[in-house]
Amino acid sequence: MSFLQGRNIVIIGGTTGIGLSAAKAFGAAGASIVVVGRNSESAERAKTVLGENSIAQTGDAANPDTAITAIHTCIHQFGSFDGLYHVAGGSGRKMGDGPLHELTLEGWNKTMELNLTSLMLSNQAAVNKFLELNKAGTILNMGSVLGFSPSPEYFTTHAYAAAKSAIIGFTKSIAAYYAKNNIRINVIAPALVETPMAQRAANDEKILSFISTKQPLDGGRIGQPEDLDGLAIYFMSDLSKFTTGQVVAVDGGWSISEGQWK
Repeated sequence: MSFLQGRNIVIIGGTTGIGLSAAKAFGAAGASIVVVGRNSESAERAKTVLGENSIAQTGDAANPDTAITAIHTCIHQFGSFDGLYHVAGGSGRKMGDGPLHELTLEGWNKTMELNLTSLMLSNQAAVNKFLELNKAGTILNMGSVLGFSPSPEYFTTHAYAAAKSAIIGFTKSIAAYYAKNNIRINVIAPALVETPMAQRAANDEKILSFISTKQPLDGGRIGQPEDLDGLAIYFMSDLSKFTTGQVVAVDGGWSISEGQWK
C-alpha cells in the first residue's frame, strides 16, 4: 500500500544494509528518496538498485554539511522534505571500543562521533529545515537493544552501548520539545541484524548458537534488514501521526530472553 505516497525522505546511512532496505521499502510505498553513504561504490550501487525517484550521495555523516546537503537536494529535486531516517553508525571495535578496562579514549571519541554526533547533526539539520518551512515532519533514529539490554558475553563494546543509550535520551528530549511544532521523533532499536557491520557476529558459530536462544522468534535467527522496514514505514507515515518520543525494539525477543551460552 502507498502509505508514503508523495513523501520525500532523506536516509543518512542509506546505501547499504538496513538503510538501503528501508529505501527500497519507502520507494515501494510511494516515497521519493535521497540516500547518503560514506562509500562512493555503495552509493553507485544504490543508484542502480533504487532506480527512479531516488538520489544517492556520498558523505560522512559526522560532517556537519552532509545532512544539510542531502536535505537541500531532496527539496531541490523533489519539491519538499518530509522525513529523515538516521541509520548511519557502527561498531567502534576496530577503533578501540571494548570492555571499559580496555576501552581507549580514541575508541570512545570515535565511537561517539560515529553513532551519536552524526545523529545529532542530521537531526539538527532536519529540525532546522522543518522550523524554517513551518511544517510538520518526522525523524526516525537508529538505536540498538544494547542501549538498554546489555549482553556481557559476546557484545562488550561499552562506548557503543553508551552512544545508543544516549540516542534514546536525546530523542525523547527533543521529541518533547518539538511536539508543539508537530515534529515527531522516534527510535527503532534492533538486536543483531545481518549487515556489513555485523559480520564478526554473523560468522561466529558460538554467537549464532547464543542468538538462537537470545532472539528466539522465527526459529532463533539473526535479523534481516527488511525486518525493520514495516516499522520504519509506520514511523515515516501518517500512521504514526500521534506517536512521538517512543523507542520500539525489533529484536526477535532479545530484550525479553535470557540467551544461553556454554
